[in-house]
Amino acid sequence: MWFNGTAANSLALAALCQSYHSVICPETAHIETDECGAPEFASNGSKLLLGKSENGKLTPDSIATIVNRRSDIHYPKPKVISITQSTELGTLYAIDELVAIKQLAQQYDLKIHMDGARFANAVAALNKSPAEITWRSGIDVLCFCGTKNGMALGEAIIFFNKALAEDFSYRCKQAGQLASKMRFIAAPWLGLLETGAWLNNARHANRCAEYLENKLLEIEGIELMFPRESNAVLSHCLNQ
Repeated sequence: MWFNGTAANSLALAALCQSYHSVICPETAHIETDECGAPEFASNGSKLLLGKSENGKLTPDSIATIVNRRSDIHYPKPKVISITQSTELGTLYAIDELVAIKQLAQQYDLKIHMDGARFANAVAALNKSPAEITWRSGIDVLCFCGTKNGMALGEAIIFFNKALAEDFSYRCKQAGQLASKMRFIAAPWLGLLETGAWLNNARHANRCAEYLENKLLEIEGIELMFPRESNAVLSHCLNQ
């Protein structure tokens, strides 16, 4: 368990990269816009390469463009694809889109990191199992957020490819992410997951986003910039 999403994303990416590698992500990715250079810092310099996205989502074509841009030793070698589910714009990667990215990743020997800040919202909106939209679709590591699902703090990092987690505990200790009372961060996850609250909270938040969309569209002249597929605005709108 880790304190926040910045630490989770940054340490997970650092486990996948060497300092001379690069991470391909959308220009809207949280690791690019809101983490103060932490992914580069944690990995000793792995560069973020920004891919053109469609409604916040990378496409195989945009990834391939970056991978094939250069292959000389003077340019950071692409190693990881980082996607967010649901995206920072509230859109969703469908399973066929994830599989297409997986196939390209296999072609170029790339790993796939999923920023799951709103992962529960995606599970609820897609009506798919967590397995279907993670490891079965080629995801190597998932950062699963607790705070946007109702917890006070706490992030879970799940390595589906366990070989990538070698010595990860040492990396977390060195980064100051080993709490003296880690059980107090881990215990709330039991209540969140075992009771189904994580999914109920996400469904409620998605309904709130749908309600807001409907009310906004009743106002003349209002247009939505992006499709409302989950909830990127009201992640904390939980049942009281």
